[in-house]
Amino acid sequence: MTAPPVAICIPARDEAERLPGLFAAIDRLTVPAGVAVTLCLLLDGCSDASMVPIAAYHAGGRHRLIVEVADRIAPNAGRARDRAMRIGLASVGQGDAILLTTDADSLPAPDWLAVMVAALDHADLVVGDVVRSGRGGNPDQDRIEHHYASLYALRRRIDPVAWEAPVVHHHASGANMGLRAATYVALGGFLPLARGEDARLVDDAARAGFRVRRDAASIVHTSDRRVGRVQGGLATGLCALDRDGLGAVSVAHPADQLWQYRLHAVARRAYGSGDYRGMSGTIGLDADHLLGVARDCPNAEAFAMRVVPVPPGGMRHIPFVAAEAALALLTASPAAAA
Repeated sequence: MTAPPVAICIPARDEAERLPGLFAAIDRLTVPAGVAVTLCLLLDGCSDASMVPIAAYHAGGRHRLIVEVADRIAPNAGRARDRAMRIGLASVGQGDAILLTTDADSLPAPDWLAVMVAALDHADLVVGDVVRSGRGGNPDQDRIEHHYASLYALRRRIDPVAWEAPVVHHHASGANMGLRAATYVALGGFLPLARGEDARLVDDAARAGFRVRRDAASIVHTSDRRVGRVQGGLATGLCALDRDGLGAVSVAHPADQLWQYRLHAVARRAYGSGDYRGMSGTIGLDADHLLGVARDCPNAEAFAMRVVPVPPGGMRHIPFVAAEAALALLTASPAAAA
């Protein structure tokens, strides 16, 4: 049986200094036997010397490299990433072919490709972990990421799913993502959003009933630079933390998020049994309405993601330090995962 081909799809803008490191990391990847790899690079309105490292890779790189040059009309991360993915689709075809994506300022771990290919045997969309590297570390950002990682781990204790990884993380980042070509086509691709296109695709996948796996075994090291390519991205957030600290950060109340996670688990069980009476009062929809929604859903994942609303009092936002303390108490409670 022939292994499906893999396209690694990367949008880049003015990354001439970082492309040699990216190319070296791609060449160090462990490639499963029989897998053909194509590196698909979109130059998104570059004005630097990006063609210099590209020419060097064409001369001695390990994998086939396809480069497309695009004129940049306006900053749009979603449009750029989707166009890179479309290069991948054109190069490896649809169906079982695998599309991976990362960023030009990122370095996949040597086992990244092998881990992602293996994970796609269990799930439809895999999001790997993203580790900030460099000399610009920020302990406040470390605390924020630890908070979300703890919250997501608690989510999976409350609402376990068969396709999830043994060790999870919280990211939904295009710096480390993979899916089958047919899944990407079915989802309609990354939307043309200025930022957040990656999280939106993950949300859309779950609502469509696709199995989303957040696998901490898949690691990509990304830049902690303060001058990024997307306004409102990681670089913007790091600059704000450098300037203002955690005092200006607010996040959703963990108790409200856990309310949703518990209802996701209830919704999965209801979908499996066909009995929606037990959850109708909690979410304010009668059993017949829930049955109608269920009939439009391909599986329990889609039903759980579509039918569970925000908590009755809305999703409260509180200062980060208060949320951090609240989550610590919830995590320590034996009843938290009940």
